[in-house]
Amino acid sequence: MKKILVALGLASSVLFTLLSIPAHADVLNDIKKRGALRVCLEPAYMPFEITNKRGEIIGFDPDLAALMVKELGVRLELVSTAWDGIIPALLTDKCDLIMSGMTITEERAQKIDFSNPYMVIGQTVLLRKDLADKVKSYKDLNNAKYKITSKLGTTGEIAAKKYLPKANYSSFETEPEGLMEVVNGKADAFIYDSPYNAVAIG
Repeated sequence: MKKILVALGLASSVLFTLLSIPAHADVLNDIKKRGALRVCLEPAYMPFEITNKRGEIIGFDPDLAALMVKELGVRLELVSTAWDGIIPALLTDKCDLIMSGMTITEERAQKIDFSNPYMVIGQTVLLRKDLADKVKSYKDLNNAKYKITSKLGTTGEIAAKKYLPKANYSSFETEPEGLMEVVNGKADAFIYDSPYNAVAIG
């Protein structure tokens, strides 16, 4: 993808990757009684969580969860969950916490409790390389002649709509779908979290 894409920073959009837990005090007792910590995540957010060729969920968040269960003396159960259903899964007790690169937002904080952030990252733009001479800043994309993409329900989508309201925006269910629109020349830029975009361009 190096030959097809270039990266641009998107200012003022800060993302926190963190744990999120339901708002009741009995969770820890339930975990110890059950003997397992159930962690909801969407294994499509490299490098934080992704499914390897053997079907195992690997990445930064599963590694961190493994350290947590070691301290708790319980086993780890990773619950693969679609992004748009991840908060409902937590609220309906399908898991004990979320570890899936979730940004703290006011809307989400009205439903779930957040831990202190353990990662702070920003939004970036992956741009078609043939536009590198024309687009020097994300602000240049704020024009109806440009088509931009991101993933539905994410901070990338929020940033795209907030900072590039004049651009022609399309959302996708997964990161690869939005990214491939740019790779295949059907869109001009993909707006998303900097770690994912760094891995994609590399």
